[in-house]
Amino acid sequence: MSMLAASGSNTGWAIGYTIGIVVVLVVVALVVPILLLARSIGTDAAKINDGLVDAVRHTAALNNLSTTNEHAALVVAGLRRGRNRLGG
Repeated sequence: MSMLAASGSNTGWAIGYTIGIVVVLVVVALVVPILLLARSIGTDAAKINDGLVDAVRHTAALNNLSTTNEHAALVVAGLRRGRNRLGG
């Protein structure tokens, strides 16, 4: 009788360990793809950031475009005045 009780208690432990291992495997199976995707996003983000830094560097001169337009308008206005004075 005690041999049967001992066998029954071991079965419970075996079922518990089996369920625990299955749960751990399921969690690992769900987390690994998420971690791989996060790594891929991190790699792409670095490339995107490098591209944006280059874009900022290449377009920095556009910051002064309004000043250039104002100066060009003043030059054109001066040329018109000169043309009008010369009768053209």
